[in-house]
Amino acid sequence: MKQVMLSLMAVFLFIHVNAQSEVFAPGGTAINGYDVVAFFKESKPVKGSATYTYQYKDAKWLFNSKENLDMFTSTPDKFVPQYGGFCAWGTSEGYKAPTQPDTWTIVNGKLYFNYNRQVKEMWMKDQEHRIKVADEKWPQVKLTKE
Repeated sequence: MKQVMLSLMAVFLFIHVNAQSEVFAPGGTAINGYDVVAFFKESKPVKGSATYTYQYKDAKWLFNSKENLDMFTSTPDKFVPQYGGFCAWGTSEGYKAPTQPDTWTIVNGKLYFNYNRQVKEMWMKDQEHRIKVADEKWPQVKLTKE
């Protein structure tokens, strides 16, 4: 219980301190510097490199290869995570929350993240409904502060 309370306090602090953004980009770098194309190609989180960067939606995106960078630049919306990389569960509840790279899921060709593994487990139990609700709420949620 104490861990849950501390986690919730951290989320609320994060939400309060950070500015409005459509993309989860701590320090200006999207998805904590992970290569979003790699989730699709390698089925795992792979850190991007400062050698391969691209500015998109007011964030710097990092990639681990020129091939991944080129794939992204040709069709970025294919690879950009849903809800800008913010927590899918949180979005379905009407707010933005940070995410961890090990909470990723690809559903129907779309990349989703969650706050932590525990939240991901809850989200996966009702995934289809949660995605539907989050899709409906995202246009408003993306305008709010984190």
